[in-house]
Parts: sequence; C-alpha cells; structure tokens
Amino acid sequence: MNTGLLLLLITVVTALVFDFLNGFHDAANSIATVVSTRVLSPKLAVAWAAFFNFVAAFVLGTAVAHTIGKGMIRLEDVTQYVVIAALVGAIVWDLLTWWWGLPTSSSHALIGGYAGAAMARAGLNNGWATAHTVIITQGWKSTLIFIVVAPVMGLILALIFSIAGYWLLRNKTPQGVDKWFRKLQLLSAAAYSLGHGGNDAQKTMGIVAGALYTAGFMTKAEMNTNWGHYHYWIILAANGAIAAGTYFGGWRIVHTMGSKITKLKPFGGFCAESAGALTLFGTALAGIPVSTTHTITGAIVGVGAVHRLSAVRWGVARRIVWAWILTIPASAVVAGVVFWAIRLFNHGA
Repeated sequence: MNTGLLLLLITVVTALVFDFLNGFHDAANSIATVVSTRVLSPKLAVAWAAFFNFVAAFVLGTAVAHTIGKGMIRLEDVTQYVVIAALVGAIVWDLLTWWWGLPTSSSHALIGGYAGAAMARAGLNNGWATAHTVIITQGWKSTLIFIVVAPVMGLILALIFSIAGYWLLRNKTPQGVDKWFRKLQLLSAAAYSLGHGGNDAQKTMGIVAGALYTAGFMTKAEMNTNWGHYHYWIILAANGAIAAGTYFGGWRIVHTMGSKITKLKPFGGFCAESAGALTLFGTALAGIPVSTTHTITGAIVGVGAVHRLSAVRWGVARRIVWAWILTIPASAVVAGVVFWAIRLFNHGA
C-alpha cells in the first residue's frame, strides 16, 4: 500500500471516529428531553434517535457538506495532514467537554479545528502574517452569525409553540395534556433526530470529500457537484457513524440538558424538540452549518422562560454559553498545536 493511500485511510477513519464521537457527544440533543419527561427509557430513546439520525442521509441533502468541504477554507491550503490535525483538535475538545458535562458544539469544534490546522500550515510555511489568508470570509459569515441566531430561533419558536399550546389547551386537564403529548413527543423527538443527523453528519461528509480531493481521488468538478461515484459511500458512512455514536450516548450531557437547565414535561419537550427541528431543517436545506446543541439549548430555555424567567437555571446556562464562545478558538489552538507536532516529524506536511 502506497503512503498516499495509507494516509487517506487514516484521514477517513479519523473523520468517522470524530463523527461517532459527535453522535456520542450530541446524543443529549436528540434524547435529553424525551428521557427527562420519561416518555421513553434511555435505551429505547437512543435507538429511536439513532434510527432517525441515519434516515437523515436520504432526506436533507448535502448542502451543509458542500459548505464545509469547499466554502470555509481554501482547498489549495488543505492537505491530508491539515485534515487529520483538524479532526484531532475537534476530538480532543469534544472529549474534554463531554468529561466536563458541557453540551458544546461538535460542529464548531470541527470548523475551529479545520481553520486552526490550515492557519498553522500557512503560518509555518509563509509566515504568521499570512495565516488568515486561508479563510474564505463569505463561508464563515453565516456560520458565525448563526452561533447567535440558531439558539435565538429555537428559543423564539419554542416560546411561540408554548404560548399557543397553553392557550389552545387552557380548558384541558393536566393529565389529558400529558397523555397526548407523551405520544406526540415521539414524533417531535424523531423530527429533531432527523434534523440532527441531517446537519451534523454532513459536516463529516464535507471533511471526507475534502480528504478525497486532496489525495487526488476526486476532481475539482466532482468536489463542487455531487462527489462522483463516492457520493453514496460518503453519505452512508457519515450517517452510519453518527447514528452509532448516538446509540451509545453521552449520559453526562443528557443529565445537563434534560434536567439542569429547566424542568420539562411532555408538552414542554414537544415544544422544544419541534422548535429545534424546524430550525435545523431550514438551516440544513440552506447549507448553513449550525450547532444542533445551541439550537436545542435555546429551545429548552424558551420552554422554561414561558412560565417565568426564574424557571431557567441561568447559572448552568451561563456555563454553557461560555463553553460555546470558547469552542472555536480552543479547538483551533489544539489543532494548530497538533499540526505543528506533525510538522516536527514530517517537514513535508
């Protein structure tokens, strides 16, 4: 086996490991509400979420994948080593925040790592003053804007759904409402898992496609259109890996998302998941790589705030927001250091 092919295999395997950890880390996004309201047991909930994470491969297209693959970092500045360093940076940050129980964004860890590794390569090759030239500004604008917009959209939609629901159901008994929404929450959880798989798996698709392009297995025309005969292999591998990660779950973060931010009932869980799903469907179809974590957190806060602001545990929410702010720069620094270490052993990197 030649060195180039071996390096490509290492890159693809690392990407799928990240995708698995993305599902593992973000399992809370899909199942925290449905578990905390006791609609499903943890085992059934992860199986339900994993199934719809995989089904997303056939529903929500690849617009986000193309944004990640060719719209954020100049392809001329990407090598296999840049991709590997980016993935390692994202994986390290994901594992640290999983250990700390913080629901940070795997998506932002990935794009932060991608930028950090590419900038490190440019800085080491051409001087640090040129490091910023690898960034495609237009591709980053929507992503950075939606760091704020996605959770706000989730919050506002959840507020609207909650207020409308309380008005429509004002004459119903609490027991009757719980009975109906325990069933409806199965649908909202499925919709959110579909949105999660459709958005997050696509980021790994973009990275894998970029690795195939830099290794010479894909032409620029294929990279810009449908990835040629690698199309379905990339989609199935990415969605399969994230579904497997979701199945094994990340219980530390489930606890934070499902009970520490606010207390949820089936009606609230339905409103949060529906608001999150609508946000993710829209952004996935528009090709905007948003954070599923930010989206569902905003929606859960919106459900809590409809009762009274004190129903939301703002101290926990503050810690989560700080983790969001630090994710891109922290993963970029880790990825930059990893690339520098690779360069020490391989001057051609």
